[in-house]
Amino acid sequence: MGIQLQLDHLGIAVANLDEAIGVYEALGLRCSHIETVQEQNVRTATLPLGDTNLELLEPTVADSSIGKFLATRGGGLHHIALQVENIEEKLLELKTLGFRLIDETPRIGLGGSRIAFIHPKSTFNTLIELVQRGS
Repeated sequence: MGIQLQLDHLGIAVANLDEAIGVYEALGLRCSHIETVQEQNVRTATLPLGDTNLELLEPTVADSSIGKFLATRGGGLHHIALQVENIEEKLLELKTLGFRLIDETPRIGLGGSRIAFIHPKSTFNTLIELVQRGS
């Protein structure tokens, strides 16, 4: 309801984070941050790209969501992340509009952000992550 959205990052699933970083650095990008998000069983690399970021995602366990994605689809674009000002308000708005949510309450993401995913069946088979930065 009037909340301004912006692209936060594009999430790309990779089998080998170090190898993928090398590929994107050869293209001219630079890795600014590497972090393991234990709650999601993923190791991530952030590569700034203009006003947004590429977020490379390597599973730390095979049965994580990224591990399963790689096993069924191979590497590639995993999700689009939109930054919101108030994630609880946005989730409530989407639920009221009939969107199917993977997360009805936010969880912790990269850098302590608060995140939630919208089910791809509600968004033309595109996994969308909502991200609220800061507290």
